[in-house]
This record gives sequence, C-alpha cells and structure tokens, in this order.
Amino acid sequence: MKEAKHIAIVGATGAVGEEMLACLDQRNFPISELTLLASARSAGKQISFQGKEIIVKELTHEAFEGVDVALFAAGGGISETFAPSAARAGAIVIDNSSAFRMDDEVPLIVPEINPEAAKEAVKGIIANPNCTTIISLMALYPLHKKYGLKSIIASSYQAVSGSGAAGIAELKQQCEALANGGNVVSEVYPTQIAFNVIPQVDAFQPDHFTKEELKMLNEARKILKLPELKVTCTCVRVPVYRSHSVSITAGFEKTPNVEDARAIYADYPGVDAKDDPSQNIFPTPLDTTLKDNCLVGRIREDKVLDDALALWVVGDQVRKGAALNAVQIAEIL
Repeated sequence: MKEAKHIAIVGATGAVGEEMLACLDQRNFPISELTLLASARSAGKQISFQGKEIIVKELTHEAFEGVDVALFAAGGGISETFAPSAARAGAIVIDNSSAFRMDDEVPLIVPEINPEAAKEAVKGIIANPNCTTIISLMALYPLHKKYGLKSIIASSYQAVSGSGAAGIAELKQQCEALANGGNVVSEVYPTQIAFNVIPQVDAFQPDHFTKEELKMLNEARKILKLPELKVTCTCVRVPVYRSHSVSITAGFEKTPNVEDARAIYADYPGVDAKDDPSQNIFPTPLDTTLKDNCLVGRIREDKVLDDALALWVVGDQVRKGAALNAVQIAEIL
C-alpha cells in the first residue's frame, strides 16, 4: 500500500464532495489526515467518516498547510481562487471544475486512458474532465486503440443531478405538482423538465453550440492527443435523477467489426459491455447509478458513415464522471 496521505476536500458538503468521501472509504484509500473545507456558511458542520466525526473548516488560502492532495469539488471560481494557493502550499490539486482543463500546463486525466499525464502537472494542478466526456471516452478509448478514432457524433441524455441539488429538487417538485394538480415552478431550467426533455446544457455560445457540447470537442482532443479529431455533440437534459447516457456514432481509421468491438470490453477496466439485442439487454441509467463502471450497449454498424459504429454508453456522472475519477487520479500519484 502506498504511503498514507493528508487529503483535503474542497466543497466537502456538496454532492460531489460527499461522493468523494464515499469513494475514499470504499476504496480504502490510505489517509493519514482528512481536512474537509467548505464555505463559511457550512463551516462547523460535522461529517462522519470511518467512524469519526470530522468538523468542516472554512475554506481559506491558509487551509492547505501539510496537505498532500487537495480534491476540489466546488465551482470554477472557487478553483481559480484557491487551487493556486493549495499548489503553493505543496499539495497536488485535483480539480473537478472546468477552470484549468484547457490549460496547456495542466494535465486532463482519465486514469484508464492517460495516467502517464499526471507526470506533466508542472503547476501542481490536475484537471478532471467533464462528466459527459469521461463517460463517452470510457466507451470510445478501447475502440480507438484497436481501430483509430477519427470522428464522434454524439447526443447526450443528461440527468438533473448534473445541475446539483437544485436540479433534483426542481424535478421532484414538478413531478409532485403535476401529480397533484399544483403549479409547476421552473427556476433551474428554462422550461419544465418533468415529463420533458430540454436540448440545452450550459450556456449557448456564438456558434449556437453550448459550452457543454464544446467541452466534448476540446477535452476529447486533449485527452486522446488527437488535435484533428472531429466532434459534434448535442447535449440534452432529461428527467432522470442520476446517470448520464450518450448515443454515439464513432468513425474509425480501420473497418470495425461488431463482435470484435463487443469483445474488447471484456478485459478493459472501468467499462463493461451489456449488449444482447436478442434478449432486449442494454444499459439504462438505473444500471449504473452508484456504480463505478460505465456500460456500453447497442453496438452496431452505422448505416450512414463508412468504417463507423453506433453505440450507447451510460455512466454515473456523479461517481465516475466526477468523484471516482478524481480519487482514481489521487491513487496513481
């Protein structure tokens, strides 16, 4: 076992911070000391971890003394403000926000794909990719190794927990209101999410793609070291509480074979095939909720593009798409 480390979690009271704690516990990560940090509003709360009650401290620039690894599970503004302070104090920062992902001096890592990039953290900061990017690449990377990835056409079906606790609460309120004849309130989303789908995740950009859609393009190119990779994506919010799904058409340099492609996942870490059309077997969000592995199904030859496969991939975006991926990065340091 590696030497025990002093771990800090920034945003410890949020959904991703809580999931990070669960992952650290379940994976028996060697911890010498655990520091939980959050806003002044949350400071003083107690969180149970491995039979102990740990008091949450206020996040300050001085809070990282003696910390070996700082897991950031707060927004981009918090990361931009405090991650450099953590790095200057000697900690390796693993940041779940988008703040540093496209910084050339900050590696963007999925441990099953590019763990060697951790050596390139010259600023002392490592970035966690976007959840949809992680889930998609978990399915695509094994195929890329065999066939050579050229292009990605994707449509995502993203759970409301991607918007945090407020997204979950809004879906719940709307479902209850509609069931009981009450009034639907839409504050998190631009229109009703209950019994509906919304083709917008994050803000629209001048080219009419959203930030979330462009993350798939830019992050996939960086992680795979494929600067010419062609990617187009439509991200959709759906009335599901947890776990994102992505429909993908992937184009390759070599002609893929469906049976061979399905077999690739048998021995690949972090992703499993669940694909038997004759028995109506395929992945759904509930199959991956609170699970580590992503699932791939509906693998078939595309009928439009040559040398292409269509597939469906599902993963828990709070877990593998955020908390687990960050803890796995900490494990390889």
